[in-house]
Amino acid sequence: QFRVAESGGALVQPGGSLRLSCAVTGESSENYAIGWFRQAPGKRREGVSCISVNGFSTEYADSVEDRFTISRNNAENMVYLQMNSLKPEDTAVYYCVALYSISSSCYLEADWYNYWGQGTQVTVSS
Repeated sequence: QFRVAESGGALVQPGGSLRLSCAVTGESSENYAIGWFRQAPGKRREGVSCISVNGFSTEYADSVEDRFTISRNNAENMVYLQMNSLKPEDTAVYYCVALYSISSSCYLEADWYNYWGQGTQVTVSS
């Protein structure tokens, strides 16, 4: 069976940094595109970042580009989201998502993914 499980959420002050981790378990995990989505209270689910199969490409939401960095380490079956210069608007539950894909691209569209983690809370507040 295949699954993703995210962790690393915490309370952090504005301007601070945080790294979220996504543990990917199952066969051929390197063939899954991995993404991060978030949902804040009263707001719609938002695609944050994604990384394609084999890391061929990455995508970022305009709101996080130049602040967040997604990476994957296939040897340890982990995907990370490094978040810097955090803002209160980044407060949300963050989800790691996955899709078995043959594409060299990935997309910040929730319907594209079929595996979702349970979420980890990130709160940015002073």
